[in-house]
Amino acid sequence: MSQWSQVQQLEIKFLEQVDLFYDDNFPMEIRHLLAQWIESQDWEAAANNEAMAMILLQNLIIQVDEQLDRVSQEKNLLLIHNLKRVRKLLQGKYHGNPMHIAVIISNCLREERRILAAASMPVQGPLEKSLQNSVVSERQRNVEHKVSAIKNSAQMTDQDVKYLEDLQEEFDFRYKTIQSLEQNDKNSALIKQEMLALQAMLNTLDYKRKEVLSKIGRVIHEIDMLMSNMLTEELLDWKRRQQIACIGGPLHGGLDQLQNCFTLLAESLFQVRRQLEKLDELLTRLTYDGDPIPVQRPQLLEKVNFLLYNLFRNSFVVERQPCMPTHPQRPMVLKTLIQFTVKLRLLIKLPELNYQIRVKATIDKNVSTVSNRRFVLCGTHVKAMNMDESANGNLSVEFRHLQPKEMKTSAGSKGNEGPHMVTEELHSISFETQVCLYGLTINLETSSLPVVMISNVSQLPNAWASIIWYNLSTNDPQNLSFFNNPPAATLSQLLEVLSWQFSSYVGRGLNSEQLNMLAEKLTGQQANYNDYQLSWAKFCKEHLPGKSFTFWVWLEAILDLIKKHILPLWIDGYVMGFVSKEKERILLKDKTPGTFLLRFSESNLGGITFTWVDQLENGDVTFHSVEPYNKGRLSALPFADILRDYKVIMADNVPENPLKYLYPDIPKDKAFGKHYSCQPNEVSKPSDGGGKGYVPSVFIPVSKILNDSAEPHSPSDLLPMSPSVYAVLREHLSPTAIETAVSS
Repeated sequence: MSQWSQVQQLEIKFLEQVDLFYDDNFPMEIRHLLAQWIESQDWEAAANNEAMAMILLQNLIIQVDEQLDRVSQEKNLLLIHNLKRVRKLLQGKYHGNPMHIAVIISNCLREERRILAAASMPVQGPLEKSLQNSVVSERQRNVEHKVSAIKNSAQMTDQDVKYLEDLQEEFDFRYKTIQSLEQNDKNSALIKQEMLALQAMLNTLDYKRKEVLSKIGRVIHEIDMLMSNMLTEELLDWKRRQQIACIGGPLHGGLDQLQNCFTLLAESLFQVRRQLEKLDELLTRLTYDGDPIPVQRPQLLEKVNFLLYNLFRNSFVVERQPCMPTHPQRPMVLKTLIQFTVKLRLLIKLPELNYQIRVKATIDKNVSTVSNRRFVLCGTHVKAMNMDESANGNLSVEFRHLQPKEMKTSAGSKGNEGPHMVTEELHSISFETQVCLYGLTINLETSSLPVVMISNVSQLPNAWASIIWYNLSTNDPQNLSFFNNPPAATLSQLLEVLSWQFSSYVGRGLNSEQLNMLAEKLTGQQANYNDYQLSWAKFCKEHLPGKSFTFWVWLEAILDLIKKHILPLWIDGYVMGFVSKEKERILLKDKTPGTFLLRFSESNLGGITFTWVDQLENGDVTFHSVEPYNKGRLSALPFADILRDYKVIMADNVPENPLKYLYPDIPKDKAFGKHYSCQPNEVSKPSDGGGKGYVPSVFIPVSKILNDSAEPHSPSDLLPMSPSVYAVLREHLSPTAIETAVSS
């Protein structure tokens, strides 16, 4: 079943998450129509290779053309229209930057895998539960309701101001009419009656002015209360959700809803500002003793301007945190002289601001970091915000060609510090701009979440560990001295984040049993880890007992192994992976001989092994674990083929494959058959690829196990042997002679 078919079977709450990341940059129609073709391409590799990306883009357009021909024959007008629009988008938007579409599609596929993994997990962790709190959802609805009510109140006040203006014009006309009469006429009874009517009208005007000012004051107060309480909390919650999403958590939504609230509030405040300007205009034409306008209007206008300043300042946000396109799953880790992207948005979407706001990017502005390393940003660091580049017409700007460059220190050479010091240094990318609108000038500033600067890709794992720890432990967006005294983390939350690393990076998260094993490895005990506090040093700096590496280095090596060598097996759930030697024997001891499981090596970085259960002649159970396979050996031979072709030589017996059932009782070929590169009987045929008279061959892993040993012997016990070589040996040598030769 294709990945897209699995996505379509998800519950509605997960489908809503999928809907969040499909937009005009990569329309869902194309994902649906070309599902299998899209999933069969290596978009992640293309994201780092412009030539490959250009070929894939051209092939994508060809695929769209073929779909266009098909739907044209079916006369599906709507789909024809959409496909033509998509084709125009692909040719126009990505022709000059094909790697961008590769990054987008790669990210979409990865997010789908993460959501599928999350849907398969039986329980939500504490962090994810907190992000989906029903109280938060209720507050979101309340904010939207109050913003709508405020907008309606401001519009109703507009009508009151218009009524006041009409009333004053009538008063002004009647007053000037009386003033134009001769003195004798003014003494008439009729005129005196008119003067009394004018006095009554003035009293009404005074009442209406006070009423309008009171209504304006209430609208301003409601906006102030909403901004100070619920809207501020909503924005802080969104920023926290963004932090969690950056370290692999659920996709954060809600920015469009926030933008709608900010925009409506800004429109309401500008509407109130115009009402106050109209009152000032009415004041210049008519004033009197006790007039409320000159007393109240300045205070109200000052409050409106203050709220507008705060609203604009809070509306300037980093929509997508700094990230190298070459490492989309590792945001906020930046390598010197490598381009990164970052996107900003102004949540107040007003057409008059389009292309009027120029944003400048800087690094470590007015900030003292924990070391002497200093950086500058190279590339285009000033750009205008616009509504054209965004799929939804948001007022945003994306910097795509920024590069951090390390400056030389005063001593004349670049900073040279230990690897942990470098990856624990936090830096800040800052952005500033100025908004000039309706006579207001507002300076805006915002900053990215702290980033880690590396100069060598070997520093990436530890740098990413720093990013994880920071964003897990604090919601402070700018604590650059965090690692001077890093706080401990709750183990239950850390384990949840570690599961996210697997779901976001390799498409399948960890279950409770796997997480329990990691908890035991981190704590050294079988503990109730819900309230356990783990130190930063224990996670990333101290070596594991008896090992030459840290827990995080061990885990990162496993992630790399899965990604590059056993990804399909991991996604299918056939790799138990995180299970101790003691636990695997408990699991296997009562199983049918030949039952095996796959686990990651605890002593070899990036190694995977398999252990099977066997039964001796006396009925005793014995276990065999093969020497771990690392990336070097797996580069030469796919792991599924190793499991299929693996042979064991025991004493005088003919070599045979001891692996029969994947734990608990799945026939081996049923589990791994679809991942075999070819069938063994096909390999040995001279006609199948054996050019120029050569007999084609494959490598077959062979182990020798002595009768008196239940453990694997040594690394040399695993020898590659082709079928043709083994056949020749069997023709001329006995099994005993072969065993003796292998032993020597």
